[in-house]
Amino acid sequence: MPADIKTHYRACNLCEAICGLEIKTQGQQVLSIKGDKNDPLSRGYICPKGTAMEDIYTDPDRLRLPVKKQGDNWVQISWDEAYKTVAEKLTAVQAQHGQDAVAFYAGNPNVHNYGSMTHASVLRKAVQSKIHFSATSLDQLPHHLTSYSLYGHQSLIPVPDIDHTKYMLIIGGNPLASNGSIMTSPDIPKRLKAIQARGGRFVVIDPRRTETAEIADQHLFIRPGTDAYLLMAMLNTLFAEHLTTTGHLTDLLVGIDEVRCACEPFTPELAEQRTGVAAEQISQLARDMASTDGAVCYGRMGVSVQVYGTLCQWAIQMINILTNSLDVRGGMMASSPAFGYIKPGESGAGHFAAFHSRVSGLPEFAGELPASVMAEEMLTEGEGQIRALVTTAGNPVLSAPNGIQVDEALDGLDFMVSIDFYINETTQHADIILPPTSALEHDHYDLAFHRLAVHNTARFNEAVFEPAEGTKHDWEIFNELGLAIAAHKGISAKPLPSPDQLIDLGIQRGPYSAAAGHELELTLNKVKQHPHGLDIGRLEPSLPERLCTDDGKITLMAGYIEQDIGRLAAAEQVTAADEMLLIGRRHIRSNNSWMHNSHRLVKGNPRWQLLMHPDDLAKHDLDDQSQVRIQSRVGAVETQVLASDEVMPGVVSLPHGWGHKRDGVNLSIAAEQEGVSCNDLTDNKLVDRASGNSALNGVPVKIFAVRA
Repeated sequence: MPADIKTHYRACNLCEAICGLEIKTQGQQVLSIKGDKNDPLSRGYICPKGTAMEDIYTDPDRLRLPVKKQGDNWVQISWDEAYKTVAEKLTAVQAQHGQDAVAFYAGNPNVHNYGSMTHASVLRKAVQSKIHFSATSLDQLPHHLTSYSLYGHQSLIPVPDIDHTKYMLIIGGNPLASNGSIMTSPDIPKRLKAIQARGGRFVVIDPRRTETAEIADQHLFIRPGTDAYLLMAMLNTLFAEHLTTTGHLTDLLVGIDEVRCACEPFTPELAEQRTGVAAEQISQLARDMASTDGAVCYGRMGVSVQVYGTLCQWAIQMINILTNSLDVRGGMMASSPAFGYIKPGESGAGHFAAFHSRVSGLPEFAGELPASVMAEEMLTEGEGQIRALVTTAGNPVLSAPNGIQVDEALDGLDFMVSIDFYINETTQHADIILPPTSALEHDHYDLAFHRLAVHNTARFNEAVFEPAEGTKHDWEIFNELGLAIAAHKGISAKPLPSPDQLIDLGIQRGPYSAAAGHELELTLNKVKQHPHGLDIGRLEPSLPERLCTDDGKITLMAGYIEQDIGRLAAAEQVTAADEMLLIGRRHIRSNNSWMHNSHRLVKGNPRWQLLMHPDDLAKHDLDDQSQVRIQSRVGAVETQVLASDEVMPGVVSLPHGWGHKRDGVNLSIAAEQEGVSCNDLTDNKLVDRASGNSALNGVPVKIFAVRA
């Protein structure tokens, strides 16, 4: 007799949108995955990634049990043997070369798995190394540093109140492809169209006419890497035309005069020379922000992963502050999650430049060094050289700059262990791989993304399937491996309780708890009574009482910003006549490189090609769909070029995460795909000096024909 059909409700954890899903199963088989119409945040919206959760669950390439490398082969071993070997090897490396000879690298999927977020500390405390890297410095580090500097906590990041805004200026963001980023905003097509339906407008500034730009009221092309000039010129206009207003935050702001003086040299005319955007258009952007109640300026990857990423994010905050668009309805507001509510005294505020990297001297932030220096710290001999590595759900060979150098560095390590369920471009270098369960096999609560949501909700996600016998959740691996290492070292260590218990404790200390005097008296059990998610309400002004700065003020100008403004003022346009500027691009069916092993996510028209404007094709004597060689300071790749007026002249676009045709990789579907890794071109020396964040956009490259 066939098993009964069951219906499960949970959120997708494959991107930041956390869309609610309705999943029907029969036994161990998924029958269907649809959008949950009763989810108060996503409202039934689903993108192709949601249905691909089944592909990951059933993927025959996914590891279920530990493996170790023997020659060119992988053999299955027991958990006990795996833990014992890792403990012995890491401890031996540290005994010979010092505590910091072992480093950690955490990839983006960790933020989408609450067990990793709650329990990774057990392993790190046992290893006792201060050398940590993560995908943060390949992505959103400028957001964290800016919020830490202005508001006192790295996670107090205001997000657009998109459901009430009347004017939205999007710089270097493509939410139709990302579903919102540093802005948890599922159902983004309807949310953007709703701005227009209520008489508002949204404008996109981007070197590419993206999917979002296609439906915008206005799109302006901008030369990659020059956004800081445009943003500073907007600030210049606000001051020059006496358009600034600061509303209820006025008494909290320190240093407006310093901001005014800093902006004086950056006229719209100078910005036009550097950006290609007309001076009058730049000034009008500032006027529109200032004259619209419920306006918001939002910038994302395009402005973060460039050489002035932190300055761009700072300037965006200044524009919102000086047009009374911060902490107001329709502007930028802080979310109020049930768990992880940021207020004075909250842990994890961050710190900056407490130490610097050994070789290039880049600063740490919140205990992490920039990922751009990871390879050189492995390859450069001397005291403090990294000799062993622990990776968790990361693939820096494809995602970090100068991937060729990263590949070489990993190959030379004394020992490497990966907590990952794929043998990918990075984990193929590991000596042991410890695979966690997949998303459908464990419960989940979105810690990071409720903090960034455009509407306050809470949702606990029950496991859809029981995990297979002998498999372990990520939090169990962190607990057990941490204890094994601690025991081998002869130090004390304690495991943490399961993640759901930790979440319950946090919710009961949160803003909707009985302890806070809230009428909901929220607990995790009460959240579980709402399988579609609990609607807590719209964003509300809350910033003054939530500032985590020592003096309760917002000090607008920091030393590193002053230095970066000076650097911007002195900068010259240095791109050679025969060079073009490389940018990335996002697709709705992709987020991380491991998603390319889902047949649902790679089907359809290929999207790994290089995009190039037809005028540039003609200048380079190239044919549409021909093979080209792309060369940067650090490497070269060959791929197909497509003629496209989506990109502005002088710019080429290559997406992230491809290039799977490599020996040693066990991703059968991904390996069938063409394409190359754009990060074999991005330059590890091209960084945002203020934060150390990698500059993955605006990379100078040369294009050559590949003749048969």
